Amino acid sequence: MNQLLNQQLQPQRAQLDEIAKDLHGLTIQIGHSELAETLSELRNRIHEPFMFVIVGEVKAGKSSFINALLDTGREITKVAPQPMTDTIQQILYGEKDEIVSINPYLKQIFLPVEILREIAIVDTPGTNTIVEHHQEITERFIPSSDLIVFVFEAKNPYRQSAWEFFDYINAEWRRKIIFILQQKDLMKEEDLAVNVQGVIDHATKKGIDNPLVFAVSALQEEEDHSESGFDAVRGFIRENITGGKAPVLKLLNSIDTLQNINGRIRQGLDLRKQQWVSDTAFRDDITDTLDSQEGKSHKQVNVLVENLIAAYDRITTKKEQELKSGLSFLGLLRRSFTSIFNRKQSVKDWLEGVAKELETSLNYELESKLQESVVDLSDNVQQMAKIIDLKIRNSQTILKNDHDLFSDIAEKRSNILRDLQDTFHDFISKTENFTDESLFPDKKAISPNLATGSGVAAIGVILMTVTNGIVFDITGGILTTIGLLFAGVSTSVQKRKILEGFRKEINKGRERISEDVTEKLRTYISRLKDKIDLNFHEFDELLAQEEKTIDTLSEQWDSIDERLQSIHQNLQTVNEE
Repeated sequence: MNQLLNQQLQPQRAQLDEIAKDLHGLTIQIGHSELAETLSELRNRIHEPFMFVIVGEVKAGKSSFINALLDTGREITKVAPQPMTDTIQQILYGEKDEIVSINPYLKQIFLPVEILREIAIVDTPGTNTIVEHHQEITERFIPSSDLIVFVFEAKNPYRQSAWEFFDYINAEWRRKIIFILQQKDLMKEEDLAVNVQGVIDHATKKGIDNPLVFAVSALQEEEDHSESGFDAVRGFIRENITGGKAPVLKLLNSIDTLQNINGRIRQGLDLRKQQWVSDTAFRDDITDTLDSQEGKSHKQVNVLVENLIAAYDRITTKKEQELKSGLSFLGLLRRSFTSIFNRKQSVKDWLEGVAKELETSLNYELESKLQESVVDLSDNVQQMAKIIDLKIRNSQTILKNDHDLFSDIAEKRSNILRDLQDTFHDFISKTENFTDESLFPDKKAISPNLATGSGVAAIGVILMTVTNGIVFDITGGILTTIGLLFAGVSTSVQKRKILEGFRKEINKGRERISEDVTEKLRTYISRLKDKIDLNFHEFDELLAQEEKTIDTLSEQWDSIDERLQSIHQNLQTVNEE
């Protein structure tokens, strides 16, 4: 029957092997060599019988327990006063006795024992062994196991190293476990009962529901079967594992292991996705902050220009009124009459004086307005840089560098973020990042001696210098043209010509101040924002790559999970029939 059932399960076994292969590929993609090795071991053992893994401390009586359980009348695993099991021994069914050495740490023992047609037994080094590699190799067998048989000395089942190994098995793999108290013949019945209950209580506290504890004596099994306790163990095996149940249980246990690994990957992917979502929100917040600060700065530029134009209009309107009055018939007559006695009062001299006063007033008033307005603009631009710097330093880390599955990507992100912090701090500390020619392509870089501070602290001085340069270039050009307009004027001056020329140049100046100052300052702010944003280039590449990787891994995970659930339901149905 067992052989027939094995043949009937071949399609499911092949399907499970394919799923394990795909999951193995997924673990390789995420770079987790330990899980990849576990899955490789699992694939190798899918076709093996139901596997008992015997664990416990050195001299707990594991080898004696195995010899008694197999009941061959001879010693299969060596028993001696000193620790003998210095390799892992896998005991399998074979038509003849044979020992095959797989590697220095593992050998297979083949025996023509009937029970081994349905189960295989793995004898492991003690959990407290000091032999190099043995603990590591023992743990490699745990994920592929179908039943963990935890053997304790009946007189002392509380040793720390044994229960620490139990914690690993229970927390990491949640394997089915039974507890064996060996050498019960060395204890009084009442003391044995206390220790049996102690193991039950201890295992229950650690999360095992209804722990199964068997007290046995390998010595009594040789002498008197009825008192040895092995009948209860064999009864458990017969009722729950052998008799045709083992092949299906083997596959169900393999599915459980695959689901365990796939679940751990899902948890890791979820955490990785949370980090990506958090980082994307952080990056969006940086973009929104830059856009918001840029918008505020543009509004302040508008206010600055309005203040300049108001001061400009007030001064030029006053001078236009003075021109109108001075160029009236009475004004010209008075100056012509006066010039007979005082040549300095000629119309020409008067017009030159008007131009000079206009220049002085414009320089003073416009510089005063610039100083008032640039302070707010400077504060906002500084704030843009400082806010970004603070946000970088307060970015949230969800995926830690010591994560079980994704420590590599967590460390990569950590390094990129640390570099971003250092790079941006360096960026805002250097004045040239705020004064280079790319920001003002029609001007030379501002002389460093104009910056009283460094980096972001010098923005106020930089803005004042640049804005002054723009305004005074414009007003200087206006005054030159007006000066030419006034030159050579005599008493026969044409009033309309002078006033129209004056108004024309004043209007040109107003438009140029409005357009040029607005354009230059907005360009400065926008390009500075772009330069700040460029600091995030490597971080942006990480986010883009993470999005693709997480999507790809999640698609593969979904496919594996769906197939595991399907085959699990199918095998559960077979198991219940």
